[in-house]
Amino acid sequence: MALTRLDNLYRQVILDHSSHPHHRGTLGASTYKVELNNPTCGDVIHLELAVDGETIKDLAFTGEGCSISTASASMMGDAVIGKTLTEAGELSQLFSELVQGHEVAESDRLGDASMLGGVAKFPARIKCATLAWKALEKAIKNDKGQATAGQLHHPNDTNDTSQSLDE
Repeated sequence: MALTRLDNLYRQVILDHSSHPHHRGTLGASTYKVELNNPTCGDVIHLELAVDGETIKDLAFTGEGCSISTASASMMGDAVIGKTLTEAGELSQLFSELVQGHEVAESDRLGDASMLGGVAKFPARIKCATLAWKALEKAIKNDKGQATAGQLHHPNDTNDTSQSLDE
């Protein structure tokens, strides 16, 4: 019975983030913009980061996505704002391991995003849950000079930046 109550709580938190996502919108000034899509379901995210030095000062996202994709982006924003790029990368890795069904000792560092661990039971939904986090990783890699052209751009760049999650 307690497990059912806990499952219901997790569902409610996920639905709340999906229905009333935190950080939805655009930033007036952003350091990085990333667009990523999931071709298997049609989810698309446009992620903007405002980075000062090594710290993520703000984050916003727009796009179209299922409830899991939207909730995950909302939860990710809550988890990484105020963190360094290195810390955000670590959180992204923890989240990826969690939704793939691996034991994650520090899942509490993910905040509400830790409630998406049940996605591991539904392999088709893993890409939905990780879309925003993959976009974040692309921004972090770009900051370290490791991204390839077409993955993301600075706000003044006019190149096509869309990329598939499968690429």
